[in-house]
Amino acid sequence: MTTDINNPQENPENKGWFAKFLATVEWLGNLLPHPITLFALFCLFIVLFSGFAEWIGMSVPDPRPEGSSKRELDGLIQVNSLMSAEGLRWIVQNLVTNFTGFTPLGTVLVALLGVSVAEHSGMLSALMRSLVIGASKRMVTVMIVFAGVVSNTASELGYVVLIPMAALIFHSLGRHPLAGLAAAFAGVSAGYSANLLIGTVDPLLSGITQEAAQMLDPGYLVGAEVNWYFMMASTFLIVIMGAFVTEKIVEPRLGPYNSDEASIELGQQTVDAVTAAEKKGLRMAGLSFLIICAVLALTVVPEWGVLRNPDTGGVKNSPFLKGIVVYIFITFAIPGFVYGKVAGTMKSDRDVIDAMSKGMSSMGMYIVLVFFAAQFVAFFKWTNLGTVMAVKGAAMLQMLGLDGPMIFVFFIMVCGMVNLSLGSASAQWAVTAPIFVPMLMLIGYAPETIQAAYRIGDSVTNVITPMMSYFGLILAVATQYKKNLGIGTLIATMLPYSIIFFVGWTLLFYLWVFVLGFPVGPGAATYYNP
Repeated sequence: MTTDINNPQENPENKGWFAKFLATVEWLGNLLPHPITLFALFCLFIVLFSGFAEWIGMSVPDPRPEGSSKRELDGLIQVNSLMSAEGLRWIVQNLVTNFTGFTPLGTVLVALLGVSVAEHSGMLSALMRSLVIGASKRMVTVMIVFAGVVSNTASELGYVVLIPMAALIFHSLGRHPLAGLAAAFAGVSAGYSANLLIGTVDPLLSGITQEAAQMLDPGYLVGAEVNWYFMMASTFLIVIMGAFVTEKIVEPRLGPYNSDEASIELGQQTVDAVTAAEKKGLRMAGLSFLIICAVLALTVVPEWGVLRNPDTGGVKNSPFLKGIVVYIFITFAIPGFVYGKVAGTMKSDRDVIDAMSKGMSSMGMYIVLVFFAAQFVAFFKWTNLGTVMAVKGAAMLQMLGLDGPMIFVFFIMVCGMVNLSLGSASAQWAVTAPIFVPMLMLIGYAPETIQAAYRIGDSVTNVITPMMSYFGLILAVATQYKKNLGIGTLIATMLPYSIIFFVGWTLLFYLWVFVLGFPVGPGAATYYNP
């Protein structure tokens, strides 16, 4: 009898309370509609609920020094109804601008143009192979996790290229291939937000955070760089923890590998070595990257730097920080083209244009999602529901005595739990940010700090949820090495990473922010002072 690996109820490996829990998570996740449909339903709910809330006179004291609500009466913020004539006029007049003015839309697309050149030229793939293949046997686990973490600048590259490659490398070294797969999966997915460089996820999340923060403080700006320091430090922690879990927990649990367990003929598997042309391309791309960094440094390091703040002469709130997305575009596009030219994968401007076009063509689903997410955030903001819920939530937290730094432990846990059923980072943050960002601002914490905490919760449970978009791909790769492997087995293999990463990363956040007092990024505040 054959076993259906996509049906955990029929798989004999999936027994016991843990398997039942995983099956329940999967079942609940499958009950949810598509994220785009979910946002459309949320918009409809806000329309209906805002009408009811205005009818019963729902209001809260205005927490801002100078209230800006359209219906402010005696220092109160009242809910605006979208079911009224005024609300209908607002929807009709602002539907397009809600979409085009949504901060994450333009910033992510511009950043992706540059990343697409680096990806389609083959530079990022060659870089990952050179990192992993060139590592000693002693360091191979460390380098696989590290390559997984840095690969998230190019989204699917880590899932499609690195994870299958890591399994091959472990198998070629006589180690269990599923341990290599798990190490790469942990770096790519459970360490999703950590990175040494600012990638496409940074402007995506910061744009949503800014929209949410402006519900309470209309002039508040959140740049793409605001979590850079913390995420850079997090990279090293994730690499250390990922290598430790792989070698001390996962690999011993898997035991020696028996090739008879494979569902395909493995034979002598090898990973393509980095060619001489690719090595030369990487060297020249690295040189171009250093030249770009030197030129950018001249615009901001000297006191006469043209990209310093023209009013204060400092770096804070300067054009340099506000234009960080431009630098993402430049620092990927130029080295990517240089690599392609030297390695022979790009010969003219037409190849660059084709690479950018392919990158944009993959964003169709994201653009549709952003349209509905932008309406949801705009509806929340105009109706004042976000502010009202934030004020009531903050008052409840203070009443319960949950307004200290420990609130972030619970916040990270909540984000991790929500991520089990709503795997998209942008979709989840677009839903939760309008509630949690103003709420935690009201008890004194800055949006930059709140976003950094969210990124931990959103990352650590990626590897244990079947709702993660690449989970099926990972399962398919894993079954090549172990036939009849079920969803429960894969998640049980990844669960130690999720637990250790949650504990270690949350502890780092607490020490970094509240004990050592370090900012989470350039110019980022820890506490909110209106």
